[in-house]
Amino acid sequence: MQLAFVLVEPKVPENVGAAARALCTMGFGELWLVNSDLHTRPEAHWLAHGSDHILDNARIFPDLAAVRNSVDLLMGTSAKPRHQRQDWHEPAQLRDIIARKGASVATAALVFGREDRGLSNDELALCDLLTGFPMAVTYPSLNLSQAVMLYAWELSGLGSEPATQSEPANADARLGALRQRLEHLLPQVDAPAEGKLSKWVFERLPLLTNRDVGFVHTLCGNIERRLEESSGSENQRTGKAFQDTR
Repeated sequence: MQLAFVLVEPKVPENVGAAARALCTMGFGELWLVNSDLHTRPEAHWLAHGSDHILDNARIFPDLAAVRNSVDLLMGTSAKPRHQRQDWHEPAQLRDIIARKGASVATAALVFGREDRGLSNDELALCDLLTGFPMAVTYPSLNLSQAVMLYAWELSGLGSEPATQSEPANADARLGALRQRLEHLLPQVDAPAEGKLSKWVFERLPLLTNRDVGFVHTLCGNIERRLEESSGSENQRTGKAFQDTR
């Protein structure tokens, strides 16, 4: 598994440089930026201290939706649970969730919001799950680079290298493919995207282990075949009824 750290529209180049240094110290190398070129500023390199290569190789995305389409698991940072979502996890819990993913996740991304206002509601809605540090006081909040350092320390040893032998031969077996499959399948079984059942499924989907992901893929395949058989039988009945009326 490859684990990327994503900074969404950072405001201070020094924070980007300090974040790169934190990642390098903890053995990570993937820094992604959303709608920002601050990694090219001299101020960022002043604080990088031996991690300039991470800044030089940073990937740039136009928005968080583009990041969403590039990973199997997207995790957003938030100071507290939002909009009645129950999928808010402390860093130690997050480490356990990631560790159990195995080959079902080739690339995961941990997203950090803007220094002044964090992630928007729409951006948080794109995330599979939310995570945050419990703090003794609500203010002052953590500095961006401090937050990156704490998560990098907690998650050190996870996802520091691209997936190789553990990566499934078929990308359709991954968690991201399962999410897309369920997005298409659930409305067909009277479970609309905004319904309680769909919300329950997608909140718990990121918690599945590698084995669980494979099992749910199999279950989806069985349901899809039954739906196809039912559709075929209905078409035959409709065709016969049409012929009988001629």
